Amino acid sequence: MTMLSSTRSPLTTLFRALAGILVLFLLLPLIAATLRLPWGSIGRYLSAPAFREALFLSFLVSTIALVLVVLLGFPLAWILAHMKEGRAGLLRTLVTLPMVLPPVVAGVVLLSAFGREGLLGPLLGLLQIQIPFHMSGAVLAATFVSAPFFVLTVEAGLRALDPGLDGAAATLGARDFRILTRITIPQLIPSLASGAALSWARALGEFGATITFAGNVRGRTQTLPLAVYEILQTDYDGAMVASFVLLAISLLVLVSFRRKWGRGA
Repeated sequence: MTMLSSTRSPLTTLFRALAGILVLFLLLPLIAATLRLPWGSIGRYLSAPAFREALFLSFLVSTIALVLVVLLGFPLAWILAHMKEGRAGLLRTLVTLPMVLPPVVAGVVLLSAFGREGLLGPLLGLLQIQIPFHMSGAVLAATFVSAPFFVLTVEAGLRALDPGLDGAAATLGARDFRILTRITIPQLIPSLASGAALSWARALGEFGATITFAGNVRGRTQTLPLAVYEILQTDYDGAMVASFVLLAISLLVLVSFRRKWGRGA
């Protein structure tokens, strides 16, 4: 312990060198992209109708996905936090699975459930509900890949709360809903904000599941990451500008979160 805490130990020096290599590896592509950016043409690219449509659709899809994630994910996080660890393990593994699935595989499994030939395909067809190649498909894909970030973050926050506060409130006659809204949620705001920021950023950057499940239809399912992929085929500078916008938005979200909620979370 003394060796690890010493700033002059050989092990600390080694760790600093290795950590510096990783930090450099992570920063170098971002620096290179910034230097390669065609600054003089940014306005022309940002004013293009295709870019504006894709950016608007990205915000719309990621925001709707976040609303679904919060409405459905908070109850799931609450259940996980109040289950015994052994029983919660399998459920938590299932919740975590979309985080580690290859994005294309996530799109394929969504197709197997909601596609025309999928498990729910006949029922959806009977109800005349189209999900693949529709904006709702992009929302479902974003929800699928981003939900674990919110659920796991909020579950960790719930497990860290002092259960004695809820018990004390219950003995004073407070009902469950009042305990939830007056005691639990106020303490949980940093974790809620953290989970929401991570989930929204993940939904905003979703690509593989969306293009596989919802397609790449301009004005309907073509979010900004899909537009970057399409533009890259013919216009490298345009793809760089669109990528930089996504990078800037994600960085802004994370920095804003760190300043306001980072310590509490």
